[in-house]
Amino acid sequence: SFSSSGSKQKAEMCFEVINCLCVCVCVCVCEADRVLVKVQDLTPDKADQLIWLRARVHTSRAKGKQCFLVLRQQQFNVQALVAVGDRASKQMVKFAANINKESIVDVEAVVRKVEQKIESCSQQDVELHMERIFVISQAEPRLPLQLEDAVRPDGEGEEEGRATVNQDTKLDNRVIDLRTTTSQAVFRLQSGVCQLFRDTLINKGFVEIQTPKIISAASEGGANVFTVSYFKTSAYLAQSPQLYKQMCICADFDKVFCVGPVFRAEDSNTHRHLTEFVGLDIEMAFNYHYHEVIDSITDTMVQIFKGLRDNFQTEIQTVNKQYPSEPFKFLEPTLRLEYTEGVAMLREAGVEMGDEDDLRFRAPNPGTVNSSSKYDTDFYVLDKYPLAVRPFYTMPDPNNPKYSNSYDMFMRGEEILSGAQRIHDAQLLTERAQHHQIDLEKIKAYIDSFRYGAPPHGGGGGRSVDCLTEPTSFQVWRGRMLVPGSAQRPPDLHVPT
Repeated sequence: SFSSSGSKQKAEMCFEVINCLCVCVCVCVCEADRVLVKVQDLTPDKADQLIWLRARVHTSRAKGKQCFLVLRQQQFNVQALVAVGDRASKQMVKFAANINKESIVDVEAVVRKVEQKIESCSQQDVELHMERIFVISQAEPRLPLQLEDAVRPDGEGEEEGRATVNQDTKLDNRVIDLRTTTSQAVFRLQSGVCQLFRDTLINKGFVEIQTPKIISAASEGGANVFTVSYFKTSAYLAQSPQLYKQMCICADFDKVFCVGPVFRAEDSNTHRHLTEFVGLDIEMAFNYHYHEVIDSITDTMVQIFKGLRDNFQTEIQTVNKQYPSEPFKFLEPTLRLEYTEGVAMLREAGVEMGDEDDLRFRAPNPGTVNSSSKYDTDFYVLDKYPLAVRPFYTMPDPNNPKYSNSYDMFMRGEEILSGAQRIHDAQLLTERAQHHQIDLEKIKAYIDSFRYGAPPHGGGGGRSVDCLTEPTSFQVWRGRMLVPGSAQRPPDLHVPT
């Protein structure tokens, strides 16, 4: 009997026994009529209903003859109460209070409306009055980090001595960190970006393709490639699907896109550098001018912005609690500036740079550097980049050989997509490859694909994580990869081979 007097050791043994019994009962007994309700569906409409719920124990707090739990499912949580009475004994209250944080439990409870909103939970208008609770999976008592600390905004609670969790600690304990409400929301947003990207382009008549990731030559013509052993020779991890997208255009696919991994051997440790990320790439033939491609890409981006705004407000607000940001602004049609305009604006703001410097890495957003009200947009295109800073396959500007028919797209001062009209003439492409000191033999198949008639075409590529600048800030950029990798930190979860 739980109520019988005895030593502390006997009481602890008793709790262990009942805990095991709860696990066994819940795992082994299948009740066909039991329906598990989702936390996010707990609204006042369900008031006075008896429901079953499976969730994690986020926090617990015992107070006299009652215990308050916060139960969490992904980014949603609800307050639960168990109190001594007709449906709960004193021993049940003690048992609930001793369940370790992050343990998975099944509870049977009555949904009750509350007179005062519960500000600390996502479900603010109801709470659960528990009648039964079973432990499904018990977590260890000592956690490597506290989830409430991991989602605390920087600087909040410093006066009270409340902790925050640094990025290295989060990445060292990635499975726990991914349980936070912020991480849950971020990855749902990233999933939304990819879905909106696919849906929009398929509706525009594009075909999705999957391109090789082990290639014979560096696709960007640079040194930032991973070399891998390929039987008796060497190969590279793809920096971009660029060359294969173009080959599809030459094969009359007309419009293609791909979503897939991209690898960059960038030996840097900034928020912009990852060794692997998910790329979003577009390529299409055009009829008269490469601005047709820009218009198609910017419209796709605008549809993503609208989709996130209209369908992911819960996730956006969840992330904003930890990383506050202003609502994202964009124009229709999208603002397009020429590169020389951007350079002039930066010089006006006191930034020293040459006419052909790559301003992507030199200064803040040229669209807002003078005043936020000048264009009233967080998204814009910068057109006509210097030819010297672009890849070998970029079409030179026919009116000025110093510049090119290339463009970048920016969100809140960060470049999120780079693109251009591609060279579709084999002779000019050969000359540009030689200028970049690329081994022609290694890209022979690529160049040959333009010898048999190739339509004028262009495209662009970016990172799915970059599009999340829309609802959040770049403070969490690296945390947007499931298992992020950089030059200083391989993407490793110690998976056995």
